[in-house]
Amino acid sequence: MTSPLVTADWLRDNLADVIVFDAGYHLPTVNRDPVAEFEAAHIPGATHFDINAIADQSNPLPHMVPSADEFAVAMRALGVSSDSHVVFYDDSAIKPATRGWWMMRLFGHDRVSVLDGGLAAWRGIDGPLEAGGASPRAPGNFVAKPSNGAGVTDYTAIVSAIGDGELGQLLDARAAARFAGSAPEPRAGLRSGHIPGSKNLPFDQLLDDDGRFLAEADLRQRFAAAGIDSQQRVITSCGSGVTACVLALGLCLVGNDDVSVYDGSWTEWGASKAPIETGDG
Repeated sequence: MTSPLVTADWLRDNLADVIVFDAGYHLPTVNRDPVAEFEAAHIPGATHFDINAIADQSNPLPHMVPSADEFAVAMRALGVSSDSHVVFYDDSAIKPATRGWWMMRLFGHDRVSVLDGGLAAWRGIDGPLEAGGASPRAPGNFVAKPSNGAGVTDYTAIVSAIGDGELGQLLDARAAARFAGSAPEPRAGLRSGHIPGSKNLPFDQLLDDDGRFLAEADLRQRFAAAGIDSQQRVITSCGSGVTACVLALGLCLVGNDDVSVYDGSWTEWGASKAPIETGDG
């Protein structure tokens, strides 16, 4: 199995043998332009992976998962083949590279990794950078396959599970104050609080001060402290399905491949009439 994480040193030594995607994306409240940042400086040979473009354009919610056919067409256009080793990185506080990693696995591509520590780690080893647009890449032969250890769930399934008393483990990656309902959501028009029965583990608690994932034993401790059995099925959630993927990758690192992401997350739930809870859960 391909390691879900690679180091900057490894990437520098293997750059010619992988396809690199810059998955830059920021919250709407952050005044940053990921395309401009990519064109200013990116890892040589990288292409920008736009989670808002490679998405279900018919859905009003942000960056929802596209169909398997739509994803396959996008990947082939980006030069990805079925045997490609794909490495995602970002320079964002919300770690959208993990969303790219999860989407690849959702559509059956196991040779996918995240650059641990992101662009900052690359800069930290004085890795080369280039400016301008992406270099053209020959079309690939990517074919979507059934997922292997990555799942997706939706609003209807969670409402039904709550109604049946079978929600199981749902882990919310948002900051504690947003989970408790004591801080407003960054997107307008959303209620504050959390899905009844869910637990909270802010995604940044899985990372060190340099944005790298903690060691396996520390990850296990963080999940346990949040009231989660990290070896049993988990549904992860967040604001809009991005940092939920940080939790999914963390669970993968401790050996759990029975993880689904609630794709609509709080952007969908908070705008609905579904029940919510407040407080620290």
